[in-house]
Amino acid sequence: MGKGKLAKFEDMRTFPHVFEPLISYRDDTPFDMRGCWNSNFFHNGNPIVLELGCGRGEYTVGLARQCPDMNFIGIDIKGARMWTGAKESFEAGMSNVAFLRTEIELIDRCFAPGEVSEIWLTFPDPQMKKSTKRLTSSRFLERYRHILVPDGAVNLKTDSNFLYTYTTLIADCNHLQSDVRISDLYATGTDDPVLSIQTYYEQQWRERGKTIKYIRFHIPAEGEFIEPDVEIELDDYRSYGRYKRSGLDTSK
Repeated sequence: MGKGKLAKFEDMRTFPHVFEPLISYRDDTPFDMRGCWNSNFFHNGNPIVLELGCGRGEYTVGLARQCPDMNFIGIDIKGARMWTGAKESFEAGMSNVAFLRTEIELIDRCFAPGEVSEIWLTFPDPQMKKSTKRLTSSRFLERYRHILVPDGAVNLKTDSNFLYTYTTLIADCNHLQSDVRISDLYATGTDDPVLSIQTYYEQQWRERGKTIKYIRFHIPAEGEFIEPDVEIELDDYRSYGRYKRSGLDTSK
């Protein structure tokens, strides 16, 4: 049996690179690390990269191993999952990794304008029922803009054809620069070590024969984001830990 949740939370409180700020939707007070991540924690001027919805932190830790000249912060509200990556990076003595336990909707309370260089979204829930909850929706792109450098990059890696299609449409209708669009990552024979990092969920999807998709695009400093007015075919399978999707109205 794995380590219990309470024990994991106790461990997390002892890790110097794990932060659990007491902020809420009702409180406008920013986290005291906002604007100070490089100076007060990483103690360097290297670019900061976020993994939003980091889960077990596989990508956060994997990226940090491959890119020692960059700083990485994994963000999730579920601390018991985050414990895996936090413990691994702590025991390895990695100095370019941190974890932040908070809601993604509150990231602008945790990072100052222009403090973040890049964002990774790895296998988020496609949220087919409500567009405002999708991590590549116009609502979230506006949040990312608040903390990213001008033309900062967003990377999405997903098993969901629905979310991949939606994200490409978001990029197109808002004229966002896209560096890469791959509808079947492993069929291309990519040897990019960054894209070869696999999360627990990615391994599960690949075992089920699902294709992995990837898109990288940039967010401009100005301009209004709009939603695509297109009906998108729903995913026809049950996602791990997600409800069965069928007959949902995806326009809301």
